[in-house]
Amino acid sequence: MNNLQKAFSAAAPSVIAELKKRNMEGYYFESCDEMVKKILSMLPENSSIAWGGSESFKESGMLAALKEGNYQLIDRALAVTDEEKRTLYGRTVVADAYFMSSNAITYDGILLNIDGSGNRLACLMHGPKEVYVIVGMNKFTKTVEAGIERIRNLASPANVQRLDRKTPCHETGLCANCFSPDCICSHLVITRRSILPGRIKVFMVGENLGY
Repeated sequence: MNNLQKAFSAAAPSVIAELKKRNMEGYYFESCDEMVKKILSMLPENSSIAWGGSESFKESGMLAALKEGNYQLIDRALAVTDEEKRTLYGRTVVADAYFMSSNAITYDGILLNIDGSGNRLACLMHGPKEVYVIVGMNKFTKTVEAGIERIRNLASPANVQRLDRKTPCHETGLCANCFSPDCICSHLVITRRSILPGRIKVFMVGENLGY
C-alpha cells in the first residue's frame, strides 16, 4: 500500500459515517478483488442486474464477475433497434440491482454526476431496487464545487475521447460549456441523500478507477 492509499484508507471511515447520515451505505476495500467478492455475497442468485456506462465498473472486474454468475443480466449493448433499446430500458428501471460509478464524490458523502441522455442518473434517483456505486479514490474531492470542476475538466473530456464525440473538449481537453449536438453534459445531478435508507450503496476502493 502506497502513501496515497494509506491516506485514503484513513479517510474512509469518516466518509462511511457521512454517507450513513445521508441514508446511504458505505463500504471500503483496499482492492477491487475484495470489493467484487463482497458485492457478489450481497446479490441473490437470479437477481436482475443492469448497469450504466462506467469504466470503473468494467476496470474493477465487477462486470466480468457478474457475467460468470447466475444472474439475469440486462445488457443495453445488445440492443440494436430503438424499440429494443426502449424495451431494455424498461427492464432496467425495475431491475433488482443497478451498477454505476460516480463522476465525483465529496468526502462528506455527496455524489456528483453529469450525463448526456440522463438514463444513468434517472436510475440513480428512482427505479431499480438497489443502486451499487463503485468509486476509486481518484474520484474524491473536498467540495461540491471542486467535484463539478473535476467532472467538467477531467472526467468529461476523457469520456468524450473514449466515445469519440465531436465537442470542443475533444479538441482542447477542457470544458467549453458547449451546446454541441455531441455534448455529454446535459444533466448535472447532485445527490445529497437517499430517501430510501440503504438503497444507494457506495463501494470505495483504494485504487484509481475510471476517469
